[in-house]
Amino acid sequence: MQAVYLNPLTDFGFKKLFGEEPHKDLLISFLNTLLPAHHQIAELQYTKNEYQGISQADRKAIFDLHCLSSTGERFIVELQKVKQRFFKDRSI
Repeated sequence: MQAVYLNPLTDFGFKKLFGEEPHKDLLISFLNTLLPAHHQIAELQYTKNEYQGISQADRKAIFDLHCLSSTGERFIVELQKVKQRFFKDRSI
C-alpha cells in the first residue's frame, strides 16, 4: 500500500488532520499554543455548515468551532486558508 500524506498547510489537509472528533485534543492543544493564557480553550464543539467531502477533489466546507475557554467565555473560531478582503472587519 502506498503511503498517503496530508499537507496541513492546505485547507483540506488542516481540516482532515484537526477537523474530526478523534483529533479534538490535538486541535485544542494546537489552538492553545496560539492563544494567550487567559483565553485557553477548555472545550470545543465542531459545527459543519457544509459537507467537507472525502477527497481533496470534492472538498468544500465551512468549518467553525464553538469554544469554551477555561474562564467560561464562549467564542467562535473560523478556520480558512483563503484571502479574506474584509478580514479585519469580521474579527474582533
